[in-house]
Amino acid sequence: MLDIQYIRENKTLVEEKSAQKGYLVNINKLLDVDQKRRGLQGKIDELRQQRNLLAGFIKGKKPSVEDLSKGKQVRQQLVSLEVELKHIDEEYLGLLKAVPNIPLDNVPIGSSEEENKVIKTVGSLPDFGFSPLAHYQLGESSDYYIDKIRAAKIAGSRFAYLKGDLVRLQFAIVDWVISSLSNEEVIKKIITENKLDLASKPFVPIIPPAMLRTAPYVASSRLNAEEMTYKIEQDDLWLNASAEHTLCTMYMNEVLNEEDLPLRMIGYSTSFRREAGTYGKDMEGILRLHQFDKLEMEVLSTPETGLEEHKLLVAIQEYLVNQLELPYQLLEKCTADIGKPNAKGMDINIWFPAQNTYRETHTADYMTDYQSRDLKIRLRRKVNKLDLVHTNDATAFALGRVMAAIMENNQTKNRKINIPEVLKPYFGQQEQI
Repeated sequence: MLDIQYIRENKTLVEEKSAQKGYLVNINKLLDVDQKRRGLQGKIDELRQQRNLLAGFIKGKKPSVEDLSKGKQVRQQLVSLEVELKHIDEEYLGLLKAVPNIPLDNVPIGSSEEENKVIKTVGSLPDFGFSPLAHYQLGESSDYYIDKIRAAKIAGSRFAYLKGDLVRLQFAIVDWVISSLSNEEVIKKIITENKLDLASKPFVPIIPPAMLRTAPYVASSRLNAEEMTYKIEQDDLWLNASAEHTLCTMYMNEVLNEEDLPLRMIGYSTSFRREAGTYGKDMEGILRLHQFDKLEMEVLSTPETGLEEHKLLVAIQEYLVNQLELPYQLLEKCTADIGKPNAKGMDINIWFPAQNTYRETHTADYMTDYQSRDLKIRLRRKVNKLDLVHTNDATAFALGRVMAAIMENNQTKNRKINIPEVLKPYFGQQEQI
């Protein structure tokens, strides 16, 4: 969430920037409740001081009738005001959390994803000499590499059995990505080529929990209960909708040392999404499943390096897609599309020949201190001062989507799939699947 002091000092700007993101927030009401809350807290502090002074005055002697009466009066007032404060606190937090993060000045203003700005287009589109098939046509015709019919028998729609070489392809990608990002030389090369002023610290591979409780999920500003997230009915647990949700919350309520930052993590997790409201061709294949596996990057950094870390994550995404030789576009997301907690966002869209279009496969989000304020993740400066960390997350690969892209772009006339050169060592130099 935003700093309330920042909102007090920049009321008009917060309203304007919130509207640019599509959020019509009631800042006047928030500030009114904030003022009432501060006034009430002042009265409570004053009464507590009176109570403590009274307790100290009568300590060691028998209290008089007047002392007892005064103490009772103070206690009653405190109880009444603390109940009132609890209700005002709930209203205050609800209004404060409804305010989105402020987009950076260079984020394009737009009202929908249609106004995202294409920064560059990379790679040549494949020329097959035949009509390319969709990934699900290839997968369902190749000895059922993708078997949704049998999955539907036991789990319903939007689940799949992945089989054979498609499973090997997924774990080849996982092994390659983790090997690359945990290699300091690779990170150093990417930093140097993109002229970034950052340390070449590698990523730590992590398998995070697949569930998390309500409190950290809400604090992360990532819980989308109605559209996205599955709730475990009998427990205070939600199924993870993406790996960064249990990575950004990992250091909740902790103070990190400045010299230990950045913390760069590459998480591998099975994720679950309801995908409510999505229909059409996305019902086919493995582009949008209720259950999918994902490699996600998360970085906790100092405020000074937060934006550079965002640029690094985008550079890593481009490096990985380029290594697979997949044509793609890099997009700067507009204000309406970057999301509530984000100050800046970038997308990569990979070419899907069967659809004759680029489809979103990657996103990179820079949250500044919006997440860390509610999660209470702080850093201890070398001068013994406390600050909030800045957070970034970015897709390394949503495995289903990148495998679909590999299948479509590397298909042959006889329905085989050429294995990308960078992945062949993980297949014993096998050429095709």
